Amino acid sequence: MSTLENRPYDTLSLGDSAIFEKTLTEKELVLFAAVSGDVNPVHLDADFAKTTMFGEQIAHGMWSGSLISAALATTLPGPGTIYMGQDLSFRRPVKLGDTLTVQLTVKEKKEKNVVILDCLVTNQKDEKVVLGTATVIAPTEKAILEAPTLPKITIG
Repeated sequence: MSTLENRPYDTLSLGDSAIFEKTLTEKELVLFAAVSGDVNPVHLDADFAKTTMFGEQIAHGMWSGSLISAALATTLPGPGTIYMGQDLSFRRPVKLGDTLTVQLTVKEKKEKNVVILDCLVTNQKDEKVVLGTATVIAPTEKAILEAPTLPKITIG
């Protein structure tokens, strides 16, 4: 079983970084639409999407944003992190089969355990997909936890 380990505020230094990676599958695209309620046909209807400026289905912008959230929660600072804010700039579309890499870098440490992190999301071609910053409250205590096992979800 895998573990999740955090980086408490006092152990963080400017320039510390972490990576999180995930590939967009059609199943995840549909599940994100179901959970978020965003059923824009550019995401879900291949025929409609062909008529758009993208020429094919693209991911919801916030799917990429949710990967930043996952990276903050599981890698840097990790478990116990409280997400306070996000500034995102979407630079290019994410398509089915794209593998995104989130790189988080500690930019600034503030009072009350607040940390500002630079967020860079690139695709498998090393193209910038999303740029931004995240503001979090970092945990103060060290934690090493077993990663939860998520239930298998089927689409019917």
